[in-house]
Amino acid sequence: LNLPQFVQLMETFVGENISLLILKRFIAFIKEEYKQTEEEKKEQLEKVQLSCHLARRKLLLEELFEKWDSNASGFLDLGEVDAVLNTFKEGIEKEAVRKAKSSLCSRFPQLSRVGKLSPRAFQAFLELVAAELSGEEDEAGGDLVEFLTTRVEPSPAEHLQSSSRREWLRRIQEAAESSGRSMEPVYKAVFRALSQDAEAHGGNKKLSAYIALLEAKQLSEGQGQTQLHYVACTSEDAPYVLNQMLYRDMKGVSFAAVEEGKPIHVPRVQLHGNIHFWNYDRPEEERKGSFLVLPVHGPCWRVFGILGLDTLRAQCENTVFVPHEISFYQGVCHAFSKAFHHICTLENVIQLSATALDWLYPRAPGIHTVTGYLVQLGKDKTQDYALHKVIPADNTEQKEIPTSPVLLRKENILRDYLFECTDSSEVVCTRVCGEHHMAVPLRDLAGQALGILDINTRHHQKLPPHEHRELQKMLKMLQAACSETLKMALEETEPTYVLEAEHVANLRHAGILFHRFMLQDLREHV
Repeated sequence: LNLPQFVQLMETFVGENISLLILKRFIAFIKEEYKQTEEEKKEQLEKVQLSCHLARRKLLLEELFEKWDSNASGFLDLGEVDAVLNTFKEGIEKEAVRKAKSSLCSRFPQLSRVGKLSPRAFQAFLELVAAELSGEEDEAGGDLVEFLTTRVEPSPAEHLQSSSRREWLRRIQEAAESSGRSMEPVYKAVFRALSQDAEAHGGNKKLSAYIALLEAKQLSEGQGQTQLHYVACTSEDAPYVLNQMLYRDMKGVSFAAVEEGKPIHVPRVQLHGNIHFWNYDRPEEERKGSFLVLPVHGPCWRVFGILGLDTLRAQCENTVFVPHEISFYQGVCHAFSKAFHHICTLENVIQLSATALDWLYPRAPGIHTVTGYLVQLGKDKTQDYALHKVIPADNTEQKEIPTSPVLLRKENILRDYLFECTDSSEVVCTRVCGEHHMAVPLRDLAGQALGILDINTRHHQKLPPHEHRELQKMLKMLQAACSETLKMALEETEPTYVLEAEHVANLRHAGILFHRFMLQDLREHV
């Protein structure tokens, strides 16, 4: 138990109406009677040591990855890493590397096609190699990390450039976590990162940038079933680009980048002949500059959009994108993908919760209302988190509300139980204004609360036994479905579908996922 969980356990045990005298006696009793045996102390120490060891190894491998990924692209070339590993101990461990690579490609099937190592895949690769090496695994792993660390030695200027770029990429993720599920702050953070890098490391290029998302739609013959919808762009280009649709039968190289899954760079657009110009007001003799389109990959390396950049507005001669810039722009695409899918995952959690409540309400009429909240991090480290109301406190068909009221701890003393539930990631039961409330956390993969369900049973402290069982079943299936949704957003392997309806790639899938877990539970217990 951590501190908030211990306090919550004690508060639940003693109840709300305990006198100060009895509380003091209870504390004295706990202090006197709670003693750890030597075996418990040893077990706890071993757990702490293991936890510290794993955290230290994870940090070491993250630092190694960043040192190799000097341009902050977010990925390493599998072939390059493999080639260096084959020189470990002057090449005598080639067989160990070969076996590890084979195991890695079995674990991450997309690797054989894309040849790119994410931080997670890179860590797995080194762990697999260490396991195959002769000798003690931790010692072998340490030697391997030390060897790889000496293979690259960035200059002070390169280190400073890499640090700046990672800070700009970090702000994209922060924008997603503090935006209240709005994509606008994410788009702004992306364009800010691009402009800051162009100013600091790109010869002060004047960039135009735009983001387009793939949309599936049945179009007229020849246009195909997908289109690129331009959802965001730099402000100067908004009159020409924003909300435009690019179809497959139109001029351009964007769909080629989507299909190939690789960046396409056109150094001089005036010489290419197959570039689509959105700004028809620009005279043809001024259509000079460089154009770059990068695919944006989601889980399992599926392309779901593009990031486009051009220097047609630049007045200087230095308009061509160079390799280190293109690598960083790939890092921007990766950061945008993480931010985009973070917000999509939150939307899926809301849809899951709404579906679960639709299932619950007819089976537990003793529940008066259920209000849903999502935990939103502060915009910087000095700000506490907030709770966003995303499911209203009534049983209506429209569960999600358009504008999410924000609850701050200091402004909501009577709802402090919601924040206690968030802090401890444990169920909190309390009585507010004469009504009984049960705050239940929805946990992320690390066990921390990402959302809260505030269940109000009004004047009934306990539900009837059959209603309580239905509530427990719903909460169990909802948590399982939430965990599955979070894993799907992180996985680099194909998801497993059980029901035919799960193949629908939109928010309906999230609701269907809840029913899938209910069906599987029913099959196991009937």
